[in-house]
Amino acid sequence: MPAKSKAQQEAMAIALAAKKGKIPKRKLLGASKQMAESMTKKQLEEFASTPRKILPKKVNVKTWYS
Repeated sequence: MPAKSKAQQEAMAIALAAKKGKIPKRKLLGASKQMAESMTKKQLEEFASTPRKILPKKVNVKTWYS
């Protein structure tokens, strides 16, 4: 499943970097920390690999859940 926004893609990439050991997990905050704990490396790679050019900066929450 691809990321829905640039913010989500960036959070996934940070969580993936922590999962791979490139940055310490103790430095993670908020969503990135939660994602690193709850998702597999493969899931994070799928989301983080979404091309940023096609993504909006943010997604309206109402349109995202519908």
